[in-house]
Amino acid sequence: MQLISQTAVEGRPGPAFAAPHPQIDAAGLTDLHVFAKGQPYGLYRELREKAPVVWVDEPLSGAGFWALTRYSDVMSVNGDPQTFSSQRGGILMATPKSQAGHPLLTRASLDAMINMDAPWHLQLRREHMAFFTPKYLDQLKDRIAAKVTQLLNDMAAHAGEEIDMVEHFSSRLPLFTLCELLGVPQADRDKFLEWMHYLERAQDLALQQRIGGLEISAELMTFIQNFNSNVEEMFAYGRDILHKRRADPQQDLLTAIARAKLDDELLSDEYLDGSWLLIVFAGNDTTRNTLSGAMKLLTEFPDQRAKLAANPDLAPNATNEFIRMVSPVIYMRRTATCDAEIGGQAIAEGEKVIMYYGAANRDPAMFKDPDALDVARANADKHIAFGYGPHVCLGKRVAQIQLEEAYRQILARFPKASWTGDIEIAPNNFVHAISRLCVKLNG
Repeated sequence: MQLISQTAVEGRPGPAFAAPHPQIDAAGLTDLHVFAKGQPYGLYRELREKAPVVWVDEPLSGAGFWALTRYSDVMSVNGDPQTFSSQRGGILMATPKSQAGHPLLTRASLDAMINMDAPWHLQLRREHMAFFTPKYLDQLKDRIAAKVTQLLNDMAAHAGEEIDMVEHFSSRLPLFTLCELLGVPQADRDKFLEWMHYLERAQDLALQQRIGGLEISAELMTFIQNFNSNVEEMFAYGRDILHKRRADPQQDLLTAIARAKLDDELLSDEYLDGSWLLIVFAGNDTTRNTLSGAMKLLTEFPDQRAKLAANPDLAPNATNEFIRMVSPVIYMRRTATCDAEIGGQAIAEGEKVIMYYGAANRDPAMFKDPDALDVARANADKHIAFGYGPHVCLGKRVAQIQLEEAYRQILARFPKASWTGDIEIAPNNFVHAISRLCVKLNG
C-alpha cells in the first residue's frame, strides 16, 4: 500500500455549489487562540441555528472546508465512509502542503490507521482489538484503581494548598494506563509526559512559523530546539522498541502494532511512525483532558457534584456526561469521494468536511438543556465524542474505566474538591488541551 502522506489531496479553494444558508462568519474555527479560551460554544450555537453546514476559508492552505455543527449531520458523515473518506485527505483540517513544523510529525500524522479507509483500516484495527476486549480490560481495572489511589495519596499531602491537577493527576493516570497496555518499561514512562507537552503545542508553533509571526528570541530558539529534539527522540524510541518487539514478541499492544500487516506485509517504518504517534497522542490526550475538564464542570455545577458524591452508582452515566460536555477531540475531517448532500447542502467531490464533535454534543435537538451538566442524563451515552461508525475510537472503554474510577475515588475522599478558576488551555483547535487546571482538594 502506498503511503497516505504521498497521496493525500489538498481539497478545494472554494465551494463548488451555492449555500442555501446565510454565510455566517466562522473564521473563529481556524483561529487557534480562540480555542485557548475553550471551545467556542456561542459560535457553534449560532452556526447550528443559522448555517449548520457552512463554508469556511482555511487561510494557510487556501483549501477551505464545510463545517458541520448538527448532531444528525455529524452522525450521517461518520456513518458513510464510502462517500466521506478518511484516507483521501487525512483527518486533520490542515493539508500536508500547508503544515509546517517538524516533517516527521507531518508525515506520521497521515501514515496511521486513523487515516485509512477499507480494507486497510479494518486490517490494522483487527490487530489491535485483542487488547481492547472486555476480558482484557477487566485485567486492567485493579491496576488503574491502585494507581488512582496512589496519585490521590500523593496529592493529599497538598490538601490545604492550590495544586495543578494536570501535573499531579490528569497527565499521569492515562500515561500509566497507556504504558501498561503497550508494555513500556517503567524506566521509560516519564518520557511520554515531555513528548505530550510538545505535541500539544505543535499546531501553534507550526502556524506561527508559517505566517512568520514569531519574534526570534533566545527563549524561542531554545523552545524550537527542545521541540525538535523531543519529536526526534519520540520517533526514534518508537521505532527502536517496535523493532525489538518484532524480534522478541511479548503479550502486549506494542507487539500487536509491531507485527501488524497490511496486505500480508509487515508495516514499513513510515507506517510504524504513524502507528506510534497515534497511540502516544490518542492514548494520552483525550482521557487527560476529560479528567481535568470534569473537575471544572463539577465545580461549575455544585448540585451535580453533590448528587454524584451521594450516589456513586451514577458514576458510569456521569462519565459519559463528562465526555459529552468536554468533547476532548474538537473535530474530525473527511473528504468527499463524489458529489453528495449533507443537511440540504450540496457537497462536491474533493471538498473537505469537518465534523465538530463539541458542537454536535451540545445540539439541543439531541440533548435537552445541552449546556448543563446532568450526571443522571438519560441519553448521555449517545454522545459522539469518540466518533461513530467504523472509525469509532478503539480506546473509548479504556477512557471510561479511568474516568469512572478517578471520580469514584476523588468524590469519596475529597467531596469538596473544586477548581480554583486557574486554567491554561493550549492554542489548539484539534484537541481541547488543558495544560494547567488548579484545584483545592478541600474546596
